[in-house]
Amino acid sequence: MLVKWMRCTVVDRPGFARAQRKWAGLLGEPGFRGQGGGWSRSREGVVHLFGFWESRAFYDSFMARSHDRLHAAQLGTYKEMQVRLFEYRFDVKTGFRPVFTDADLLRVAHCRVRPERIDHYTLMQEKIWNPAMAGSPGMLRGVFAQAHTEDEFLVLSMWDSTAEYGKYRVERVERLALRAQTGADILHVTGDVIDLEPSWTV
Repeated sequence: MLVKWMRCTVVDRPGFARAQRKWAGLLGEPGFRGQGGGWSRSREGVVHLFGFWESRAFYDSFMARSHDRLHAAQLGTYKEMQVRLFEYRFDVKTGFRPVFTDADLLRVAHCRVRPERIDHYTLMQEKIWNPAMAGSPGMLRGVFAQAHTEDEFLVLSMWDSTAEYGKYRVERVERLALRAQTGADILHVTGDVIDLEPSWTV
């Protein structure tokens, strides 16, 4: 499964929101699995969107045929669009589905990992971080994905409430980072918490 992460700064909120609803046209596209996103809590006007495709081949076909038509309405409503593609590696929790309708917020972490530490980082994600997140009552599901550059990773998790996400953050993150030797693995990490916008879900 291919995971597409889009991040941009919106300059025309009403226009962007209107145009975003036109992406419902994705529903007829071969290989399309789902899309959703919303507004950053920490950066004014910043939007994160996540799209899921069965494979890179289906995604490339869509980009060549239909993307520009769907995207036309959105031109001029944002600036600084960044797009990154990742390949699914494994679930965070079990039974990942690219469904956003039951979530209230998303948490994204983007990590650049030291090349010689990639195997260790991946193992720690599987053995330490995943069980901890899966054991948090408010965490619905998530996905761990890797870019073709191999040293770049995306961890996306879906949460049913701010309160539950807050409990996980406060109680566990520092302790888990020590156990996983995260400081030795990661060169750079950025993250954000996103308030889901239900009308953008496809």
